[in-house]
Amino acid sequence: MVENVLQRGTLLAVATLVVCVLGLAAVLRVPVQMIPDLDVRTISVQTRWPGATPQDVEKEILIEQETYLRAIPGLQRLVSYASTGAADVELEFPFGIDITQALLDVNNALSQVPAYPENVDEPRVTASSFSQNSFMYFRVTPLPGNPLGLDMNLMRDFVDDNVRVRMERVPGVSQVRIGGGAERQVQIEVDPGALAERGLTLPGLRDTIRARNRDASGGDLDAGKRRYLVRTVGRFETLADIENLVVAARNGTLIRLRDVATVRLDHFELRERAMVDGENAISLAVNRLDGSNVISIKRGMLPVIDEINETVLGPAGMTMALISDDVRYVEESVSNVFRNLAIGATLAIGVMFLFLRSAAATGVGAIGIPICTIAAFLGLLLAGRTINVISMAGVAFAIGMTLDNTIVVLEAIERERSRGASRLAAAAAAVRRVWPAVLASTLTTVIVFMPVLFIEQEAGQLYSDVAIAISASILASMLVAITLIPAASLRMGFAGDGNGVGATQAPRGFRKLTLSIAGWLVATPSRRWGYLAAIVAVTAAALIALTPPAEYLPEGEEPKTFASMIAPPGYNLTEMTAIAQALQDELLPHVEADRDAYARGETDVPPLAYLNMRVAPQNLRIIAETVDPADIDALMRALTRRYQTYPGMRAFAARGSIISSNDGGTRSVNVDISGADLAEILTAAQAVYARAREVLGDPQIGSDPPSLSLGQPLIEIRPDWARVAETGLDASALGFTVAALSDGAFVDEFFVDDSKVDIYLFSDAGFAQTLANLPDLPLHTPTGVVVPLSAVAELVETVDTDELRRVNGRRTVTLNVIPPRSIALETAVGRVQTEVVDALIAEGAIPQGVLMDISGASDQLDATREALAGNFLIALLLCYFLLVAIFTHWGYPLVIMTTVPLGIAGGIVGLALLNLAIRQPFDMITMLGFLIVLGTVVNNPILIVDQARHNLRAGAASVEQAVLDALDSRLRPILMTTVTTVFGLGPLVLIPGAGTELYRGLGVIVLSGLVFATLLTLSFLPVLLTTLLRLRGPQPAGAPA
Repeated sequence: MVENVLQRGTLLAVATLVVCVLGLAAVLRVPVQMIPDLDVRTISVQTRWPGATPQDVEKEILIEQETYLRAIPGLQRLVSYASTGAADVELEFPFGIDITQALLDVNNALSQVPAYPENVDEPRVTASSFSQNSFMYFRVTPLPGNPLGLDMNLMRDFVDDNVRVRMERVPGVSQVRIGGGAERQVQIEVDPGALAERGLTLPGLRDTIRARNRDASGGDLDAGKRRYLVRTVGRFETLADIENLVVAARNGTLIRLRDVATVRLDHFELRERAMVDGENAISLAVNRLDGSNVISIKRGMLPVIDEINETVLGPAGMTMALISDDVRYVEESVSNVFRNLAIGATLAIGVMFLFLRSAAATGVGAIGIPICTIAAFLGLLLAGRTINVISMAGVAFAIGMTLDNTIVVLEAIERERSRGASRLAAAAAAVRRVWPAVLASTLTTVIVFMPVLFIEQEAGQLYSDVAIAISASILASMLVAITLIPAASLRMGFAGDGNGVGATQAPRGFRKLTLSIAGWLVATPSRRWGYLAAIVAVTAAALIALTPPAEYLPEGEEPKTFASMIAPPGYNLTEMTAIAQALQDELLPHVEADRDAYARGETDVPPLAYLNMRVAPQNLRIIAETVDPADIDALMRALTRRYQTYPGMRAFAARGSIISSNDGGTRSVNVDISGADLAEILTAAQAVYARAREVLGDPQIGSDPPSLSLGQPLIEIRPDWARVAETGLDASALGFTVAALSDGAFVDEFFVDDSKVDIYLFSDAGFAQTLANLPDLPLHTPTGVVVPLSAVAELVETVDTDELRRVNGRRTVTLNVIPPRSIALETAVGRVQTEVVDALIAEGAIPQGVLMDISGASDQLDATREALAGNFLIALLLCYFLLVAIFTHWGYPLVIMTTVPLGIAGGIVGLALLNLAIRQPFDMITMLGFLIVLGTVVNNPILIVDQARHNLRAGAASVEQAVLDALDSRLRPILMTTVTTVFGLGPLVLIPGAGTELYRGLGVIVLSGLVFATLLTLSFLPVLLTTLLRLRGPQPAGAPA
């Protein structure tokens, strides 16, 4: 049968070309993105209530929603936020959740909320994951010189209506988020005097406006052959309609709204500012759909931006430009992998040529590289995966490994030819001889990836791309090795025909040294036992002494920083804008500046590519990128120092990440501090904050909510209900009147070009109301009497918080502690638990009733490591059972499996050596390298054990001779496969570049594990195999070896 297959070269060639064509088509069809799509398991609920205080938002919205949301099946964590005018809820579900069903459950739960206060928008429900983070950032600014004198703070609605909607139509875009500026608002400014003269009240005015601003359906009417729909039209269509609204009639005279108020279309009070490179701007951030191609989105978006600039923004005096995008990082990362793949393949082919010393033989061996690479892409397409930094690393890892099977078959063919067999007989005999070993090595490499399917955490989802790429490539390499390679050798005739193929033995010096050492070690029992004990001791020592503390996931860091300044409670937008302006004046000269001043040490701010600032009350955030990516840490330090020069300010800076949120999420130790009394919670949080800084040196510590004190000024209006009753007011009317006369009160909605615009009622003092005149606010009562606010209520000045956070139904403050890079996450978690949390509790610094819990990346670290450990054992068992099935023996596979600890120890040693030169964390992706080690380090022992069995069956003179002959005959393919794999993987590990931090750790584990295990296997395995065979004793004639 083998001969028949090998003689059908045309059929094999056609089959290969079909696979190649399909694979090339896959390369063009597979989406390109930053990282693999992660399972969506977080659902967000956003509810807007303009003007409401956080305290009212919590009571009226969050507590009501939580009552029904917490009953949703499978809910793991419920986090809710109350801020001024907004309620946000995040629901976290377990990995593998059916997110569609979860969305239905969330919507059903929200539909059970009995009622919301007026002016509360319908809750908006969305599902998302980190892999859907924004990846393109644009800014809209005036044309150079601002020829139309635009105030960009007032252009938000124009951009929202005319720009955002066009951008969202680009294929692959899920959402475009807009920032900066103020939204439109219809403002009705009431003259309190005119209102009093006519005996009108603000609540009455509101009710009149609402009663008129309604359309009503009247059913239908039949007339002859026609059916007419009947509809009463009442909604305001123009501002003039609002002004002419009849609000009352006095003595036969109609009183219109224009008689007591002025109406205009204006904007909400500015709540945030966006500034890019010193200019006020409107910012736009682009999110993508799952499975979409980020490169295609960018290519489709840029022409749309050009069109928008030409037809929409240009005539309006504005222009839009791309500030930053993650696509460049993806392109650089993928380009790095392609480059390292090409370098690795070239080096591997070069090494193979040095061993074979035949261009023809090397050419035949290299056939498999492009085929197996294409097969990897085909596997990604069939599995519904994407081309990303991690999957490309898997393709590159496979290059060196795919040559293993080819080398084994080539070496076997050459051996048969050297014995005088014909081309066909040599090729067929070689395939028959080595196919069990090739099958075993292939299946062991592939089967170890099966447990990855059971790892639901992010690490398993990220790693599955590597598993798919390598498995598809390795399976293809097996088929190539047992079909194409022998068929090609049959036609090219390079073996045994004087074409320069080297001898079947390994390099003479290395062969002599290896056989001498092995021969000396197996000669006596005492040497064998002593050597085995030494190897066990060295392996155990390496594992115990060199295994570093663990991290969670690689940071996937981009050369940009997200640096926040958190102000004490009570800071308003004006004060924060003044601070931002001062920082901008200092930093702006460094945008696209010459590097010389920084290089000479004249400034600590490196040259910047851009400077993006977001300013809000109590918070200022700078997003900036350095011209040289290596300078980003220096920029973070410079910004932190400048933030800390402002009294009372807290600084928090983190690098951008493509794997998590841009707040150090993969290294964050979250301390959840919860309780019933907010003051006690904040006291505990301050104690934890101070102690964490002391224990961890110089960590970055953020907090959620940002404020750690009850310092937000608050005016509580406490009515005298007896006096209120005398005036004819009630609680609702009193609250509305106070709101209208101070900061404005919501009345209804007005449509402008199909967009809803809120209508607000103000005093004609507008935003000029002050704390001093608040007690004198005139209240127009239903009895017609005008009384000051102080006559019916007491005004109490107090403090509270400007944002409330709840976790699983309890008020909570969370500290996000990011340890310095010199402290691993695992170490930091232990120190925070023992030296911070436990120590503070022991000292009595934490009030009774306050609970503390550690969560965040530390939780995921423990869960993922537990999953990895269990699944590694499963992979070990699967590998063993597979070898038992192939060898039809229970003992030999155990001998082979003893090399696995050697590979693991080698990986640990290699990681320790790499960290002497560059920092490489021992993260979960790095740990997954041990699965590849498990599947690869057994390949060389398979060759030796298989050949030793064959020698024993053939009647070897002694056990020692059978083992040493097996080592001698397999030394050359072992050396070739190991060296080609090392050179194939080397560029991925040793050449730095964008994205390499995601897979460098995994690569060094595989590389050093293979080298270490191979070097020790050449001596350890012969000794162990000889010892066990000697213990077994002589076997009866005809018994299986």
